[in-house]
Amino acid sequence: MTADAPFRLTTPAAASQLPLIYDSPHSGRAYPPGFSPLVPVTELLGYEDRLVDDLLAQAPAHGVSLLTATFPRSFVDPNRSEDDLDVQVAGESWTRPVRPTSYSERGQGLIFRVGLDGRPLYDGPLTADQLEVRIAGHWRPYHRALDDLLDAAQERWGAVWHINWHSMRPVGDMLAPDPGATRADFVLGDLDGRSAAPAFTAAAEEALRSLGYSVARNQPFKGGYITHRHGRPAEGRHSIQIEINRSLYLQPDLLEPSAGMAKLQADLAAFTATISDFVRDEVA
Repeated sequence: MTADAPFRLTTPAAASQLPLIYDSPHSGRAYPPGFSPLVPVTELLGYEDRLVDDLLAQAPAHGVSLLTATFPRSFVDPNRSEDDLDVQVAGESWTRPVRPTSYSERGQGLIFRVGLDGRPLYDGPLTADQLEVRIAGHWRPYHRALDDLLDAAQERWGAVWHINWHSMRPVGDMLAPDPGATRADFVLGDLDGRSAAPAFTAAAEEALRSLGYSVARNQPFKGGYITHRHGRPAEGRHSIQIEINRSLYLQPDLLEPSAGMAKLQADLAAFTATISDFVRDEVA
C-alpha cells in the first residue's frame, strides 16, 4: 500500500494467525488534500474515534488481523451504507439511487452535511466527481479489505469472529440515543443477540469486567452498518461492536491522550489475549 492508502492492515505471523478480525473504521486522521469544508478541520476532530488504532496496536501479537481506516469519517463514513445520502449532499448530479436513513436526515449519513454544532460543512451539494472520490476511492476499498479478511478466515477455519471498534463520548449529546446520560466504560453491541453467538458477546463482556470495567450491552449502541453487514452467526460469522468511553484514555478535551492511555492499551492487550484463547477453543 502507498502512504495515502485508505486503510492500514496489520496481520500476525502466519503461524499465529487466528480467525479473529479487528477493525477500526473511525480512527483515521489523514485529512485528504482538497477536503475543504466551511469549518476548520480542527473542529472535525471530535468525529474521530481518537487513537483507537493506537489502543489496538498490540492485537496482531495475539494472532489478530487489524484493519484501520486512514481517512476521517467526516470525509466519508465507513459505518454507513453506500446509499445513505441525502439530496442536500448528493444534488442533481448524482444519478445513482439514494436511500437516506435517519442518520442522513440529521446530517450525519455517508457524507456528513453538518458539524457537531449544526453548522453546514458545505455551501451546497457536492459534485458527482467529489462523491465518487470519497466512495470509490475510500469507502469501497476499506470494505473490500474487510470483506477479504473475513472471507479468507472463514474459508480457512470454517467460521470467523469480528470486533468492530469505536469510541464514544462519556455523556450522550443531543444527537445521540441517550442525551445527557452518563455511559459505561464499554458498550457491547450485538444487535440484541442477532449478530453473534451469545458465547462470543458473553466472553467479551466477562473479559472486560474481569479487568475492572463497567460494561453495558446494546444500550445506547446496538451496532452499526458494519455489524449489520457482517454479523450472520447462523453462517459462522460472528460480529460485535465495542464502544470505548473516551474518558478512559483522553484528556477532558477528548482529543489528546491522558495518563490513562498506557493502562488502557495494556488492558486491551490482555482483553485480546483472552478473546484469542476463546477463538482458539472454538476452532479446536
